[in-house]
Amino acid sequence: MNPTIPGFESRRIPVADGVALRAAVGGSPDGPPIVLLHGFPQTHLMWRHVAARLAASHQVICPDLRGYGDSDKPADPDGAAYSKRTMAADIVALARALGHERFALAGHDRGALVAVRAGLDHPEAVTHLAALDVLPTLDMWDVLHGADAAVAFHLYLMAQPPGLPEQLIGGSPDAFFGHFLDVWTRDPKAIPADVRAAYLAASRNAVPSIVADYRASAGIDVDHDRADRAAGNQLTMPVTVLQQDWGAALGYDAAKVWRAWAPDLRHATVSCGHFMAEEDPEGVAGALRELVAR
Repeated sequence: MNPTIPGFESRRIPVADGVALRAAVGGSPDGPPIVLLHGFPQTHLMWRHVAARLAASHQVICPDLRGYGDSDKPADPDGAAYSKRTMAADIVALARALGHERFALAGHDRGALVAVRAGLDHPEAVTHLAALDVLPTLDMWDVLHGADAAVAFHLYLMAQPPGLPEQLIGGSPDAFFGHFLDVWTRDPKAIPADVRAAYLAASRNAVPSIVADYRASAGIDVDHDRADRAAGNQLTMPVTVLQQDWGAALGYDAAKVWRAWAPDLRHATVSCGHFMAEEDPEGVAGALRELVAR
């Protein structure tokens, strides 16, 4: 049996034609809602420690993104099914189905890209926004140069046309997804064996949709970001960004990059690894409490 978030109810909620998301919902039913979006190669379970810390004061909603975990994995015939615009609309529909027209939103990794798109497309719904260990899609591609970009080899692999990436990853999925769980974690104990097994099983069963999510970030997502940049669109809500010091490693000013999108920004560099919600849940929960108090 897969691990769960203690005290949270698992619900399956329709969000679009033929698409339902699995979400763990818990905490204070009368508290302000906060939606937590997971990253790669994970599921909503990555928020288990943070969700427990926020549950006393918030209704906490932790979905599996479309294409991941126990959520639906629709086909992607035209390259739009896994655009962050489509995935963000899922999250707004999910919150509304649970009775929330407005909500705070935090995302890690892939979930952070969905959260940013939700903030740009649905500013009337997203009251506060947190992004953990990413750059906005357009900027992510801009900062990758030369041999240093090898750290992001998976972005280039999954950007290729349909067929080859799915075949290569599907040939040894546990080795592929397990690589990231290993090299991106500074404290291996943060992802215990049962949780790791759940992540690998979920990813193994979702290779085409995970690749489609990444492929969108090399195509349609870039187009959407460019259109927003050209129009001067920004995130109008308070924004908190937590990330490792990738700017020092790759030669850019991370806070400056983010401030171009988010004028009301608090940016902090963390000392833990990529999976910070599991390696430092108290620090992440504290940052989210501070964010929603702004």
